[in-house]
Amino acid sequence: MKKKRKGKKMLLTRIPPIPIPHLKFSPPSDRTPTLIRRRRKLGAISSCLPEPEERKVHETPPVQPRARTPSHQLARWSRARALRSGRRLDRTKLTANRIPSPPSAPNPTDEGYSTDEDDGTTNGEATGPLEGKAIYMVSDGTGWTAEHSVNAALGQFEHCLIDRACSVNTHLFSGVEDTERLMEIIKQAAREGALLLYTLVDPDMAEAAKHACRLWGVPSTDILGPTTEAIAAHLGVAPSGIPRGAPGRKAPLSEEYFKRIEAIDFTIKQDDGAQPQNLSRATIVLVGVSRTGKTPLSIYLAQKGYKVANVPIVMGVDLPKKLFDIDQEKVFALTINPVVLQTIRKARAKALGFGSDVRSNYSEMDHVREELEFANKIFAQNPVWPVIEVTGKAIEETAAVVVRIYHDRKKKYFLPRISKRY
Repeated sequence: MKKKRKGKKMLLTRIPPIPIPHLKFSPPSDRTPTLIRRRRKLGAISSCLPEPEERKVHETPPVQPRARTPSHQLARWSRARALRSGRRLDRTKLTANRIPSPPSAPNPTDEGYSTDEDDGTTNGEATGPLEGKAIYMVSDGTGWTAEHSVNAALGQFEHCLIDRACSVNTHLFSGVEDTERLMEIIKQAAREGALLLYTLVDPDMAEAAKHACRLWGVPSTDILGPTTEAIAAHLGVAPSGIPRGAPGRKAPLSEEYFKRIEAIDFTIKQDDGAQPQNLSRATIVLVGVSRTGKTPLSIYLAQKGYKVANVPIVMGVDLPKKLFDIDQEKVFALTINPVVLQTIRKARAKALGFGSDVRSNYSEMDHVREELEFANKIFAQNPVWPVIEVTGKAIEETAAVVVRIYHDRKKKYFLPRISKRY
C-alpha cells in the first residue's frame, strides 16, 4: 500500500503485484514438513550404518638415492686381488643383483657327503639351496685324487669363477664301496643335472658307473682309469684293483714315512728363525720379510720329506751368521708385491685385534716398501740365492719351483748363479 498526501487528506492506493514467471514460491508451511521428513529418514539410515573407522594415513616412503655401482672391470680386479691376498669375499654383495635358481640339493644323509664352497666346507650338513652347476666326485677311498684333480682343473676357470658368472658346487662322496650306494648317487646326479667324476679302483664298480651314467644321461669321466690302464700297459702288469685304504690292503711303514715325520718335527722347531745353530741340518732354508708365506711353504715341503728352516728378514736385525756359513745353494729367497703384502699385513693385524687406535708401521706402505728394498739389497749381495716371486702363486706352485731348483742343483744341472725371479 502506498500513501499519498493530497492536501490534508491521505489516500491509500493499492499497487498491483509484479509477476515473476521464472521463480515459484511455496509457502513456508508447505516446505517445513518435507524437510523434517527427509532429515528424519536420513537420521534413521545413518543410525543403521557402522561407526566410521579412523582414516589411516599412508605415508609415502622416502625415495632412496640410487647407489652408485662401480664398473665391472674394477669390481673384478678388486675381487681377484682379494682372492690373491687371502681375504674372504662378501658373497652377499656378489649375489645381490642376481636371481638365484635353487637346484635340488643332494641327499645330505649319505655317508662321505661333503660340500666345498668358497667360504668354507661342510661335512654332512645341509646348507640350503645352492647356486651354480654341480660336480659330483665319487671315490671308493678318501677322494683325495678326485678332489685335487678337480681343483686343479677349476683353476683354469678363475676368470669366470671370480665374477660368479659360472659358479660351481662340488660334492665329494668318499668311501663308496657298494654298487647300491653308487647307483643312488648317480640317480641324484641325474635329478640335479650334475657332472659325475669318479676314481673307482675296482674295475667292476667303474664299469657299473659308466653304464649307469650312460643309461640315465649323466655326463661322466673316469679320472683314474685311463692312467691306471696306461701304466699297466707300460709295465706289463695287471693292477690289483684294491683301494688304497681297503681293509685287506696293509700299507707298510716304510722309511719314507718316518722320513716325513722327522722332517715335519724338524720344520716346526725351526720356524721363524728359531735355533739358528741347526741351519746346517736343514735341506732347504727360506729367507724373506714377514708375511711372504715362509711358514706354510715350510710345512708343505716338510710333508713331502724336506727338512725346512725359515729365517725372517727384519730391518735393524742382523741375519744369523750361521746362514752364511752353510751351503748357499740350499737357501731360497722369497719376495712379494708391496701392495699385496700391505693387504696381507692389514688382515693379519686385524686378526690379532689391532684396531685403528693402535699405531703401528707394520702395515704402512712406506714401511713395507722400505722392508722390501732392504731385503732386495741382501738378495743382491748373495747372488746364489734364487729370488722367487710369490705374488699370486699358490703354496703348491711356489713349492714346485723350489723343489725343481733344489733337484737341478743336487744333480749338478747348469743354472745361472745370479738372482732370478720365477
